[in-house]
Amino acid sequence: MSEAERVVERTEAPATPEEDRGGLARGRRVVLAVVGGAALMAVGGLLATTLVKSPAQVAAETGPPVQGVLTADVERRVLAQTVVMRGTVVADQSVAVSPQGVRSGEGAGAALVTKLPLKAGDPVTAGRLIAEVSGRPVFTLHGAQPMYRDLKPGSTGDDVAQLQQALRELGHGTGGDARGVFGAGTKAALTAHYRAIGYEPLPAVADGGAALKAAREAVRSATWAVEDASSPTGAAGPPEGTGPGGKGGATPGPGASGSPAPGAGAATGAGAGAGAALGPGAGRELVRARQALGEARAALAAAEAADGPMLPTAEAVFLSSLPARVSSVGARAGSPVSGPILTLSGGELVVEAYLKDDKRQLLRAGMTVVISSEVSGTDARGTVAAVATEPSAAQPAGPQPQQDPGQNPKGGGTGGSGGADLGYRMVVRADRPLPAGFAGQDVRLTVESAATDGEALVVPVTAVSAGADGRTVVTAVSAEGTQRRIEVRTGTSGDGFVAVTPTQAGALEAGTKVVIGVAPRETRGKSK
Repeated sequence: MSEAERVVERTEAPATPEEDRGGLARGRRVVLAVVGGAALMAVGGLLATTLVKSPAQVAAETGPPVQGVLTADVERRVLAQTVVMRGTVVADQSVAVSPQGVRSGEGAGAALVTKLPLKAGDPVTAGRLIAEVSGRPVFTLHGAQPMYRDLKPGSTGDDVAQLQQALRELGHGTGGDARGVFGAGTKAALTAHYRAIGYEPLPAVADGGAALKAAREAVRSATWAVEDASSPTGAAGPPEGTGPGGKGGATPGPGASGSPAPGAGAATGAGAGAGAALGPGAGRELVRARQALGEARAALAAAEAADGPMLPTAEAVFLSSLPARVSSVGARAGSPVSGPILTLSGGELVVEAYLKDDKRQLLRAGMTVVISSEVSGTDARGTVAAVATEPSAAQPAGPQPQQDPGQNPKGGGTGGSGGADLGYRMVVRADRPLPAGFAGQDVRLTVESAATDGEALVVPVTAVSAGADGRTVVTAVSAEGTQRRIEVRTGTSGDGFVAVTPTQAGALEAGTKVVIGVAPRETRGKSK
């Protein structure tokens, strides 16, 4: 056998079992490798398609979104326009006690606080001693009219009538004095009050009684002169008024008391006869003596009327509402009086706010207010009591104190000189008295400046539009998405809503959806 035949025979000879198994394993591995590579290529292709985008696709996906609409329901309710601001709860009346010009007697220097029996928060009643300055008392009385002058015997006016009423309320009667006349009864009542609080009143005439003594001496001398001129021997005696003589020198008593001289009446009758007996000269002397006596008596009456206690402006503080309370104490015993030594607050609690011009034009007295306290978490209803017509420069954080003397009622005014313009003062009174705990709180005020007359159809302000034809319309949207324009008339607006009335009855009802704006839908190119 040749070499070529032997090679062919070996090649065509059947494989052994071991050789067959090795070949199959290698074939499977090759197939798996090919399949795995194909799978990786497929996954890579998919990832590439999501990450790599053509310029056209990028432009499409970043283009403007398709617009949709926002809708809101039509409501039927009462619509109120409100103005919200902050305010401070203060007392209706506040008085800063600054007793300047206290008269404390001879040799007194600058006014010093010598006693302060009260502290902040203490109650104050009528007639209560609230301070002592240079040894003189300062006390409260009930009355609405501020004290602007010293009240003395002989004074008249409404302020005197107020003093009389205040003294009577304290149990000190004013006798038979006429209303508003500072007479003997008022003198006695005022003296009784001073003594009740442990002091003596200051005299209205600070001369130690010299004027009254001189007037009484003049009456006595004139009485003696009439008696001398009336007696038959008086014509030969000393000239009238030169000294005691005859009957007058023996009886000085009646004139010394300031009472009408008993001889005066007798002199009228006796002197007539004596004048006839003594001749014309003696008659003239008697007439002149009587005239001098009348003038002396008139002067004595005036001196007696002016004599007595007085009420200095610096010693009395009138409060329209009592009891009051001490809001603050601004001095201590021994300190000089250089300003308010304490502040009193009385009356009901009110809320004070200051408005800028734009809000002032919206608000007026009588409007309804909701007073909200964040501290206590409670609300109270009230009413705007007053809105000032002039801006105020007073401090807004609390009541505006009155200065004493010359206490001025608290009010909105221009605030006098100096100070920033804080706006127009508004006062709110609660329908029911505010709790004492509200005093001094910063509260929220919600004022209803306008409201619909009963329930009305209400839509958001953004739902109303005006067309080129000048008509005011809202756009209603049906359940199917169709839109229709409805002409309306607008009314009261507030808090972002407006009352509307369709020009065609029944065209718009509560619950109807109206367009209030547009909203973007899902971007094109993205799955929903």
